[in-house]
Amino acid sequence: MLSPVVAPQPSVAPHPDIAPLAALLGTWRGPGHGEYPTIESFDYVEEIKFGHLGRPFLTYRQRTRAADGSRPMHAETGYLRCPRPDHVELILAHPTGITEICEGSLTIADGALQMEFESTSIGRSSTAKVVTALGRSIVLTSDTIEYTLRMAAVGEPLTHHLAATLHRV
Repeated sequence: MLSPVVAPQPSVAPHPDIAPLAALLGTWRGPGHGEYPTIESFDYVEEIKFGHLGRPFLTYRQRTRAADGSRPMHAETGYLRCPRPDHVELILAHPTGITEICEGSLTIADGALQMEFESTSIGRSSTAKVVTALGRSIVLTSDTIEYTLRMAAVGEPLTHHLAATLHRV
């Protein structure tokens, strides 16, 4: 039996609509810390991959493991869009039964790219925990991404939950 031939994929230039986000392309990895009023604080290692398909969005894939590498902790996958030069949209699915749509501002100044997101829609399966709001702040400076995540869940108001510093791999 012959093996199928897989043609090499040509390098695809990013779509002009995502040009402001092009600096995010690649793999990012680093340590993070999580806390929330209803759980014990924890440390983790995170990896995020931003890619593109030549269309007006970036692909997004995130994975975390316990800081000691012993177990996987969380994952998200989705898309980052930039429909206007000053506006971004993050569309994500979580394996915990949550879907998240966040929108916000994009600012590029003094060598930093900053995105501020607030959830506009959160969906959940019948077995997912109740999450009512999410917010994210992401700042890219040179080869470092710093982010924070805020969450309102299980009866708690919008509260700091995660922070990490990731470096380009």
